[in-house]
Amino acid sequence: MKRFILASLTGVMLGAVVTTQVAGPLLAQDAERRASVYEQLDLFGDIFERIRSQYVEEVDESELIEAAINGMLTSLDPHSSYLSPDDAADMRVQTRGEFGGLGIEVTQEEGFVKVVSPIDGTPADEAGIEAGDFITHVDGESVLGLGLDEAVDMMRGPVGSEIIVTVVREGEPEPFDVSIIRDTIKLTAVRSRIQGETVVLRITTFSDQTYPSMAEQLAEKVEEAGGMDNVNGFVLDLRNNPGGLLTQAIRVSDAFLDAGEIVSTRGRDPQDGDRFNAEPGDLAEGKPIVVLINGGSASASEIVAGALQDHRRAIVVGTKSFGKGSVQTVMPLRGDGAMRLTTARYYTPSGRSIQALGVSPDIVVEQPPRRDEAETEEEETRRGRFEADLRGSLGNDSLTEDERRQIEADREKAEAAAELREQDYQLAYAIDILKGLSALGPEYAAALAARAEAN
Repeated sequence: MKRFILASLTGVMLGAVVTTQVAGPLLAQDAERRASVYEQLDLFGDIFERIRSQYVEEVDESELIEAAINGMLTSLDPHSSYLSPDDAADMRVQTRGEFGGLGIEVTQEEGFVKVVSPIDGTPADEAGIEAGDFITHVDGESVLGLGLDEAVDMMRGPVGSEIIVTVVREGEPEPFDVSIIRDTIKLTAVRSRIQGETVVLRITTFSDQTYPSMAEQLAEKVEEAGGMDNVNGFVLDLRNNPGGLLTQAIRVSDAFLDAGEIVSTRGRDPQDGDRFNAEPGDLAEGKPIVVLINGGSASASEIVAGALQDHRRAIVVGTKSFGKGSVQTVMPLRGDGAMRLTTARYYTPSGRSIQALGVSPDIVVEQPPRRDEAETEEEETRRGRFEADLRGSLGNDSLTEDERRQIEADREKAEAAAELREQDYQLAYAIDILKGLSALGPEYAAALAARAEAN
């Protein structure tokens, strides 16, 4: 019995020794880290006091602290930042769909401001700013070395005032200046139209208005077409859409999916991850969908394109998207300011991250540069003359009047399609895909829908 007690005590003592040997160094390392952090905070306080008391000019202490906070956040990634009370208020207004400015979504790359995309119908769009442009100067002042928020502040100003931005564009030999008149930006989240038998839904941003507006306009256009039987498919145009609210991207994706995962987010702690799944109901009723993307399609746009692509619910056409696969959480702070912090990455249903890679289209289609009128006229001249243009040529006596009218109507549709190719080649390509699927018959479209549902 004594031996058993002695053995037990020895075991407890050995266990205590082992625990001490393992935990001791860990506790020491943790203590060292804490001491190092406190030393760094003391260093920050020393520097702050030196600046406050010895800088050549008097400084605003609150601005100095805000700059330090913002520097800490912007050192993490291009999308984390401090929002002053005014910036936080502007952001809340922007998500509601109306704000003042130029109408461009920007990020920072290699010290310069890079345009993610111009927003449709805004001063920047009308002035010719393009996705991928680099802004190097604002009214002659360089933005190199400035934080993104500082550069954006330089571009703000009274509505109606002029700003001149210097742009570097791929393919252009020299930087050039662009004059833009600031205006109130009223975002129309969704625009729609019928092109032949196709319903085109142009989504420009993911604000609070996006899903309700899309659902309403989709229903209106289907009714205008005479019902779903008269619609051959839908084009979801996400080109130059810089993103917005994650909740709206999920709702838009869900609108065309009956089941399955839409997107998942994974943070630093695995327990913080979320998965968002589709609920039954497809606004398009199984009709084919083509999604258009380009280098200006970012964030929420990529979530929608990736979800519909992975479920094989849509054919993605265009060029590679921007590649922003991170989620930012806006956290209110004391004093009405806020902190925008990257808290997670998002993943498409197949588990792929889009961060820095973007969504690759199923069919790569570049948008060719627009040709001027002289080139178009020259091409029409080269087409030459036809039999019907010759004087005294024989007529066609094999057609009834109704058949002749039908041929003329079909020709007008074909000419309208050709005109669209001149105006927007990528959109015309998307519509041609839907025409081709429609020509194969409803049985083929039904098989596609069943295949998508099975996957």
